[in-house]
Amino acid sequence: MSSRLVITPKTKVLQLIEAYPELEEVLVSYVPEFRKLRNPVLRNTVARVATLQQAASIANIKVEDLINRLRREAGQEDIAGIAPETEYNTKKPGWFSDELIAGGLDAGIMLEAGEHPVSQVIADLNAMPPGKIYELKAPFLPAPLIDKASSLGAAHWVKKVDEDKYIIYFYKD
Repeated sequence: MSSRLVITPKTKVLQLIEAYPELEEVLVSYVPEFRKLRNPVLRNTVARVATLQQAASIANIKVEDLINRLRREAGQEDIAGIAPETEYNTKKPGWFSDELIAGGLDAGIMLEAGEHPVSQVIADLNAMPPGKIYELKAPFLPAPLIDKASSLGAAHWVKKVDEDKYIIYFYKD
């Protein structure tokens, strides 16, 4: 891939680190969760679909700060007026009840096997009856998956258990 890649919020993480290998350390210093990209399985699954905008959301930093830091390191000019990143719901919603959990998946198991869980989760959500909750366990905030599920009308709640464990609840009414 050419190192002439223009860095934007829509740039995929894998595109960035293939075009600018030296920026991997900058990205990891800004988004510590991305140290996991050193794992070849995660590099070829998560990094392939996650955008820099989603990386900023994962790290809870301003997308403009991340993009411009990477652009400066790559010799590109700063850009202004980048739209704020997607906000993920981290407050327990009124629709949540343990009794409504009707299915779920541990994404960590799929990722370790070199598989990306998006297709499975979306298929499960589509098959789930309205008024039920789907529980997804993940070793990091799966921003691309949450964005996809939200685009299909599923509400979500992100519960951070610790640095390496998130539970995301999806609800369809």
